[in-house]
Amino acid sequence: MHHVIRRGRRPLALLLLAALAACNGGGGSDSANQAEIRRTSMGVPHIKSDSWSGAGFGLGYAQAEDNLCTMADSFLTYRGERSRHFGGAALAVYDSTIERPRNIDSDFFHRHLLTDAVVNEARQAQSEDMRALMAGFAAGYNRYLQVLRAGSGNAHAACRNAAWVQPITEQDLWRRVYQAGLAGGYSNFLAAIANATPPAAATVAAAPAALHSAEIATPRMQVGGTSGIGSNMYGFGASVTGSDGPVLFGNPHWYWTGPDRFYQAQITIPGKLDVSGVSFLGIPVIQIGFNENVAWSHTVSTARRFGFFQLTLAPGDATSYLRDGTAVKMQATPITVDVRQDSGAVAPVTRTLYKTTLGPLVNLGLLNPQLAWSQNTAFVIRDINERNFRMLRNWLRWGQATSIDEFAAIQRQESAIPWVNTIAVGRGNNRAWYADIGTVPNVSAQQVATCTTPVGQAMAAVLPNTPFFDGARSACDWQSDADSVQPGAIGPARMPSLWREDYVGNMNDSYWLSNATAPLTGFPPIFGPTGTQAQSLRTRLGHTMALARLDGTDGYAGKQATSEIVRQMTLNSRVFSAERSKTQVLDLVCAQPQIVVTAESRTVDVTDACSVLRAWNDTGNPDARGSHVWDEFWTRIELSDGELYAVPFSAADPLNTPRDIQAGAADALRQAFGTAVLRVQQSGFALDAPRNQVLYSTRGGERVGLYGGCSEVGYFTITCAATSIEDGGYAMDGPAHGNSYMQVVNFPAGGAVQAYTFLTFSVSDDPASAHFGDYTRRYAAKQWLRVPFREADITADPAYTTVRVKE
Repeated sequence: MHHVIRRGRRPLALLLLAALAACNGGGGSDSANQAEIRRTSMGVPHIKSDSWSGAGFGLGYAQAEDNLCTMADSFLTYRGERSRHFGGAALAVYDSTIERPRNIDSDFFHRHLLTDAVVNEARQAQSEDMRALMAGFAAGYNRYLQVLRAGSGNAHAACRNAAWVQPITEQDLWRRVYQAGLAGGYSNFLAAIANATPPAAATVAAAPAALHSAEIATPRMQVGGTSGIGSNMYGFGASVTGSDGPVLFGNPHWYWTGPDRFYQAQITIPGKLDVSGVSFLGIPVIQIGFNENVAWSHTVSTARRFGFFQLTLAPGDATSYLRDGTAVKMQATPITVDVRQDSGAVAPVTRTLYKTTLGPLVNLGLLNPQLAWSQNTAFVIRDINERNFRMLRNWLRWGQATSIDEFAAIQRQESAIPWVNTIAVGRGNNRAWYADIGTVPNVSAQQVATCTTPVGQAMAAVLPNTPFFDGARSACDWQSDADSVQPGAIGPARMPSLWREDYVGNMNDSYWLSNATAPLTGFPPIFGPTGTQAQSLRTRLGHTMALARLDGTDGYAGKQATSEIVRQMTLNSRVFSAERSKTQVLDLVCAQPQIVVTAESRTVDVTDACSVLRAWNDTGNPDARGSHVWDEFWTRIELSDGELYAVPFSAADPLNTPRDIQAGAADALRQAFGTAVLRVQQSGFALDAPRNQVLYSTRGGERVGLYGGCSEVGYFTITCAATSIEDGGYAMDGPAHGNSYMQVVNFPAGGAVQAYTFLTFSVSDDPASAHFGDYTRRYAAKQWLRVPFREADITADPAYTTVRVKE
């Protein structure tokens, strides 16, 4: 049964269809897998069902209806079947938390780690309700695929008839969920794990102890592997928001395409669950969002979620290692992956990969040949989230929380958040909550001093605060606290958290400046640096904006962080590098009208560029002229902070240091500036082109002009394209990242929750969908959507439609 009801003037025939839908798809059916999918403005689905499996069914159906091709492609990844359909040498289609690896490496990685045994254990750790939700989601996805292939039209034309688009199982979903938890650890070393094989018998032993840090390639250390993947978020206490009550701003900077993009929805099971927000595609709980009593968001944490162990191998056996003097055999797993050949035939490829009780073997020879697996030494990586089966339960309990105090208690009880910080506010409470409470390896200062190997000491410069211990001694194993929820993890009592009545904020630096006026210190070093290094330009701007709002010095009315003002100030697209340095830079680089670009043996006249930048308003707003010239220049500066700035970083003044451009940096800056101007000239864009002409997303064959920029330039509003100025401008099509799901949520006394949102890339990634670009155009116009939450508001939405779906 598949009926649609639209608001407005409803013909009698539609009213009869509504009655039929109620009879045939309502609570009287024997099937638990049934739901009502109500859509409101921008296509946002509001899933309603009387059962957990029905809620999952509706969400799985809606996600597939909007994003089938992306989801089907991702399930191939989690099953380790990409090579079978697309060849082993090809790269993954989409960017994600594993970046874009070769299919063959991706397949071996996922087959090695996402085994049936692991996903079954993850499933068994859940409640019956959660298992019903997951099973329903798989059934809903499959039902939509069945409906699509039985019908006609252009929906999902790119994949609807492809052989690789297949029904999914509940196991596929558990693999998807489990894989999401590894983004802070194993996923950063996908190729190194997939290619960790023992040496040939004749291999000469390496000498890793002689390594120096300068000889080691810098590995991936952060989620997504790309600078700027992360988020901004604020929580403002009711004491500074007036009648609006506490206000939350959440703003993940995330993927615009691919399996990890967010999907916005509301899930309602009357009397059991009512929560709105977003989750990754394929995950059936709200990961960032709100209900009637609490709202929360996340940013990527600086805490390390993984570590290494150096194994001493047993004499004459490169697949056995010593533990407290006893030889232990590694667990060997032969894995066969089917690989499509150029001829179209499929041929098997087998690798034997290895695990230990400490974790899987990892090929660090990719960082330096001396770190390869030898006859004497091998290396293991351990991800604390490998044994974290509590994530879904944590997020589900948050969706049911009735107060901010209950929310914080849940976070401590579960200690399950895998690799992100959290900020939350709640109804009737003056305080805002910040916490980096989740899964973090538990290593003591004594262990760091006595267990770190010489290789670990060399690695410390490229992997700071990452434990790199001697695996031959059990005394070097990760420890447990009295309150640890998981073996080897830090207990919640020693994790950073902060209650504030004014504000808390995080822009991806460590917990240290969760409030710029009250720095946090004293927590284990593995959580990140405190007071020892400069904060990012985006962090400095974010706290500067918050303090200026509370001081009333930012140009907006009053001194309160009301919902309306927060919505305005978080889209103002300020550029901190320009605000703090532009005048000094231009005085240096514009002193002479011509610059000889040495690397290209070209002379560039910069007179017009200097004039444009002096007139530029230091923002990336849609009508800002010249911002792209500054972007091209700033991203080409190859100077350390000590070489660029005259005033070094000071922990006593972290928002204003480092600062002041050194005169001695003039030559390097002139080279960067000359090259930038040359690149803009070659691009065909005018030096004074408006931002929304250079930065855009293509929807329906039309360019939708945007605003914002990349984190490293110091933008607060992040819209970071994957293309260069010479590729036709900054296009947010393809593997781009930036503002994704944005929410400003508040709880006025005695009133319903108020939530204003964007899903910047729109609900559907299918060009045939009516919701492929509508939300993007609304975001481009800076028109926040007041998303309905209560039943009366949902049904009163001017774009309201409803569909009842069932097996």
